[in-house]
Amino acid sequence: MRLMPRRVLILGAAGRDFHDFNVVYRTDPEVRVVAFTAAQIPGIAGRRYPPSLAGPLYPDGIPIEDEADLEAICRREQVSQVVFAYSDLSHEEVMHRASRALAAGADFVLLGPHRTMLRAQRPVIAISAVRTGCGKSQTARWLGRRLREQGLRIAVLRHPMPYGDLGLERVQRFATLADLDTAACTLEEREEYEPHLAAGNVVFAGVDYAAILAVAQTEADVLVWDGGNNDFPFLRPDLHVVLTDALRPTHATHYHPGEAVLRMADVVVIAKTDAASVADVERAVDEARAVNPRATLVRAASPVHLDNPEAVRGRRVLVVEDGPTLTHGSMSYGAGFVAATRAGVAQIVDPRPYAAPALRAIFTQYPHLGPVLPAVGYDPMQIAALRDTIDAANVDVVVAATPINLTAIMHLRTPVVRARYEYADAGEPTLGGIVDAFLAHAKSLALAGENAE
Repeated sequence: MRLMPRRVLILGAAGRDFHDFNVVYRTDPEVRVVAFTAAQIPGIAGRRYPPSLAGPLYPDGIPIEDEADLEAICRREQVSQVVFAYSDLSHEEVMHRASRALAAGADFVLLGPHRTMLRAQRPVIAISAVRTGCGKSQTARWLGRRLREQGLRIAVLRHPMPYGDLGLERVQRFATLADLDTAACTLEEREEYEPHLAAGNVVFAGVDYAAILAVAQTEADVLVWDGGNNDFPFLRPDLHVVLTDALRPTHATHYHPGEAVLRMADVVVIAKTDAASVADVERAVDEARAVNPRATLVRAASPVHLDNPEAVRGRRVLVVEDGPTLTHGSMSYGAGFVAATRAGVAQIVDPRPYAAPALRAIFTQYPHLGPVLPAVGYDPMQIAALRDTIDAANVDVVVAATPINLTAIMHLRTPVVRARYEYADAGEPTLGGIVDAFLAHAKSLALAGENAE
């Protein structure tokens, strides 16, 4: 007697959920994925994972439904397994979802690295973190420059941000700002891609990471994985660098899968030591050592500077911060607030009284936010709301700590001063020294392999 396929529901947020499906379930005739669910990212629910990506077992594609309907979907589709596949939720929040799945009669499943990581033909250095907003991207940019200075060709593979036409976004390659325009990238995508392009890095992203990897490794000597949120890499790393945040020293073991990522690390970077108190730095160090004593520990700074500090001194300013750091990362403020305060502004103006409706919803959803404006822009309505809120505040200057150039995507009546921040080693051992030793070892292994042939 032929058994019926196991019916699976994947809880996701337009990223790992698609990857897990592609590498674990897409060609398995004993499984039928009945739906994905959507969370965190607006505008994803109601669409379909297209047949061109889903494969021949799914000629009609796969529906993407709202996670709020989890129980109803389980009952309607007779789901036997609920697979959790997104990142940066507290352990408690993950278990609430597990309880909902169990109450609906289903197993609750977490897929691990061995089933979901792809093996590359080039050395892989992965940058991950225990929370959103620890400084992964600036570390990845720093790493790209260091590798290129040694004459290496690199490709940055970015954690997925497929917010548009999924079929067209199967494999994305970004080398110029024009490529971002052609792909109609959202503000969140531009925040991640633009700084890499400015630093000279070619970025690969999309939906099907086996296909993305196949293209990227043909034009690179080393692959850099630039992770998203606090997820673990899609590629099997040869050197795994994980950031913790000295401004959030107690968060390392309270969020999923950030704790798992910390336990996997080869190198743990205690980030933002220049902005945190000595006591909080030591708390972050102690927690990292307790969780992963085998990892090499590095202290790092995240120096922030304003393009024109004189333009903000003594002025009323509105601070625009990196969106995901505040929303997914639970930070109340970011580098822009720090830079503005240090520059001696007269007042940091709270944006909430001036917030357009789309942004009022964000402040309601994330009540921990301080007097700063998160740069959210998943769709044109949110970008327009961001512009309208900035204009309505009627301040002297905008301090923009989002990694993108706001004035390039919207016309603002108020002058903008950008706050920029980069990675910097802050003591011994250094991440630079560790990377150099890794490259020397990788080169010796490659030479040994050539000689053996």
